[in-house]
Amino acid sequence: MSKFGELISANVPVLIYFYAQWNESSKSMQPVIHDVAAAMGDQLRVIKIDVEKNKDLSDALRIKNVPTMMIYRNGAMVWRQTGTIEANALITISKAL
Repeated sequence: MSKFGELISANVPVLIYFYAQWNESSKSMQPVIHDVAAAMGDQLRVIKIDVEKNKDLSDALRIKNVPTMMIYRNGAMVWRQTGTIEANALITISKAL
C-alpha cells in the first residue's frame, strides 16, 4: 500500500485504471487509455492495475466492477467512474481537475 501512496503523490495528476483481462468493457477501454496517455503526455501519469493480480489494493479501494478509473491529484482522489468513457471526455476531465 505504501507504494500506491507514492504513485498517487506524483507532481502531476494520476489516472489509475483498474481492469480485468477477461472483462469485455475493460478490453474496449484499453485503446482509450492508450489514447489518453498519448494525448496528455507528461501532463498526466497513467497507471493500469489488473484487479486479479492486485486483490488487496482493489478491495481496499472498493473496486466492485471493472473498468474503474480514478484520478488523483496531490495524493487525493478527485474523480472516480466505473464503466466505459470516450477518450476525449476523459482528456477533458483530466485537464479540468
